[in-house]
Amino acid sequence: MTTRVPFDLDRYLEGIKTRPCFICGCVANDPSFFHHRVYEDSETIIFLSKYPTLQGYCLVCPREHREDLSKDLNKAEYLRLQEMVYLLSRALKTAFNAERIYVLSLGSQQANSHLHFHVAPLPRGVPLEKQQYNALMVENGILQIDELEMARLAERIRIALTAEMTDQQASSSD
Repeated sequence: MTTRVPFDLDRYLEGIKTRPCFICGCVANDPSFFHHRVYEDSETIIFLSKYPTLQGYCLVCPREHREDLSKDLNKAEYLRLQEMVYLLSRALKTAFNAERIYVLSLGSQQANSHLHFHVAPLPRGVPLEKQQYNALMVENGILQIDELEMARLAERIRIALTAEMTDQQASSSD
């Protein structure tokens, strides 16, 4: 069962100022930066958010530590990353019958500087006042999802993403 619990934003903000890059830690398989992986290849890693506000909330990141979208990526790298955001969005739409997919890039030079995109499916039927930023704000609490369910969610998304990638390959070869 998934429940919404309060999120200690002050503690989180204090922690991200001093800890190493969590995405680089995840890529390096450091157990202290474990995240449930959905997909990875030589350029990209996709994993579930540790602090989801919506079920299926993922992060899409370049494997290599890059910080500035406009300076650290060439056009081909940017387009490849956006292709993965697009394919994941389609997969989340399918896997969760989402009304909308939210996509945004967060982080700063002060903390969480590794470039990453947040991709989160909005369930159908969420009242308007609980959509958009409200649905993404940890100040409204985060979903407490047990490890087994997180593993199941990652697998569910992985299956949908694999289908999207297969469909894309088939349509591009036609």
